[in-house]
Amino acid sequence: MNQITNTANRWNLTGKRALVTGGTKGIGRAIAEEFLNLGAEVLIVARKQLEIDALLSEWQAQQLPASGYAADLSHSTDRINLTTEITERWGKLDILVNNVGTNIRKKTTAYSEKEYQLLVDTNLTSTFHLCQLLHPLLKQSGQGNIIQISSVSGLNHLRTGAIYGMTKAAMIQLTKNLAVEWAPDNIRVNALAPWYIRTPLADAVLQNPDYLNDVLSRTPMGRVGEPIEVAAAAAFLCMPAASYITGQCLAIDGGFSVYGF
Repeated sequence: MNQITNTANRWNLTGKRALVTGGTKGIGRAIAEEFLNLGAEVLIVARKQLEIDALLSEWQAQQLPASGYAADLSHSTDRINLTTEITERWGKLDILVNNVGTNIRKKTTAYSEKEYQLLVDTNLTSTFHLCQLLHPLLKQSGQGNIIQISSVSGLNHLRTGAIYGMTKAAMIQLTKNLAVEWAPDNIRVNALAPWYIRTPLADAVLQNPDYLNDVLSRTPMGRVGEPIEVAAAAAFLCMPAASYITGQCLAIDGGFSVYGF
C-alpha cells in the first residue's frame, strides 16, 4: 500500500522537511506551526534573529522540531547562503513555502524606483531565485512541494497598489510554469491567494474603521480571515492526499474573488 492509498499516511506531514520564508509572523508563522503539528521538521527564515529566537524558544518548549535562519531574502547572497545551509543540514527538501513579502501602498505615479525595486526583489525575485536554487533538493525529495503565497491582488484590482499586485500575479504564473516543467521531477507547485487576513501587514489598514467596513462589504462571509485558515490549505496541498493537484491557485478569501453583483 503506497502513500496515496494508505489513509494513515495521506493526511499528515510526518517526516517532511519544510522551509518557510517570512516564518515568524502572520501567515508564515501559522503555516510553520501547522506543519510542525502535523509531523514536519521546519526551518523558518526571517530577517530578525531576535524574533526567530523568541519563536523557537516557544516551539522548543512544546518539543516541536523547529529551527531558524536569519536572512534578508531580497538579497541574492542571503538566498545562496540559505541554500548552502539547507544542503548541508538536510541534503534534500520536501516543502518550500515562499511566503516572504512586503508592500508599500501608493498610487502608481508616486512610487520611487527604489521602492519599486524593493517590492519586486522581496516579493518576486526571492521567490523565483529560491525555486531555482532549491530545485535539486526538492527533486531529491521524490515528493517535492512548493507553495507560493500570492494574493487576490494577483487576480483582481485592489487598493494595495500596482507593484504589489503585479508581483503576486507573477507568482501565480510562475506556479503554472513550474508545475508543468517540474512535474517529471515529482515536484508539485501550487499557489494560495489570500484576501485580508489578520496579520501585522494587514492590521495597519484594518485599524481604520471605514477601510475595514469596505473590506467586509466586499466579503460574502462578512469577516476577515485568520492565518490558520491559510495554513490549513497550505498543509493540505503538501500532503499525499493532494498528490494529483498541481499548478493551481486557491483563493482563501471568504468569497471575495467570486463576488459579483
